[in-house]
Amino acid sequence: MYNLNIVLVEPQIPQNTGNISRTCAVTGAKLHLVKPLGFEISDKHLKRAGLDYWDKLDITVYDSIDDFFRRNQGGRFYYFTTKGRKVYSEENFPDNCYLVFGREDKGLPESLLHDNPDCCLRIPMRPDLRSLNLSNSAAIAVYEVLRQWDFPDLSREGKLTQFTW
Repeated sequence: MYNLNIVLVEPQIPQNTGNISRTCAVTGAKLHLVKPLGFEISDKHLKRAGLDYWDKLDITVYDSIDDFFRRNQGGRFYYFTTKGRKVYSEENFPDNCYLVFGREDKGLPESLLHDNPDCCLRIPMRPDLRSLNLSNSAAIAVYEVLRQWDFPDLSREGKLTQFTW
């Protein structure tokens, strides 16, 4: 079994975090939320976006980014940012990796990016546009990692409810 971690640093929009929580639930990824949050965990928009999967999450909340790093030593961290110089699909993701995303309006602290240039990954996009939605970016990253790992423990085949193949 592989260990995949999604980290949201100071997320501001509950719907994004709810969507990402649903992605974590259906893939088995762990969700890490770093305060301050722009919403309450009980926010109805957050739970509505995550729907009935909220109880299926492995979620941890941290008081600060320093608290997060102190409690997760030994992991391999990848910083998803529009400022990255390496395309996310060029990276080979190991077990126990952490995909780290910044807040919707600011991204990750530039000092963190500056200190970890080889781990700053970019999702390609048109140069004249600012960025993708946070929940879309997280989903792209999660499924790239899972593709590289050959989708461990995930169902590969669906079935029709009224017909047979």
